[in-house]
Amino acid sequence: MPRVVNSVASRRRKKKVFEQAKGNYAGRSKLWRTVRETVNKGQTYAYRDRRNKKRDFRRLWITRISAACRMFDMRYSAFIDGLKKAGIGLDRKALADIAARDINAFEQLVTMVKQAG
Repeated sequence: MPRVVNSVASRRRKKKVFEQAKGNYAGRSKLWRTVRETVNKGQTYAYRDRRNKKRDFRRLWITRISAACRMFDMRYSAFIDGLKKAGIGLDRKALADIAARDINAFEQLVTMVKQAG
């Protein structure tokens, strides 16, 4: 009885991993063991950073809102508290966009917050 070597299936599995390692330098895209380590590490970083990206963007939005608030003599925390009291349901992403693109609209928001507080 002939020996089964599973070459087609194993080549197909390896090919998938080598495709993911394309563009890496030297052995990191040519040598099986190194390629496997490189791809696994890359996938680990990708998984972690998909979560960290949300954290980073929230920090950026808060920084932008805070900077815009300071232009109108208001603290970030007081601004957010005032928005809730005034019943304005804008999230931080939208507020940061308004602060960056339309400072007059942001000034109106600050005025509304000051009147509500």
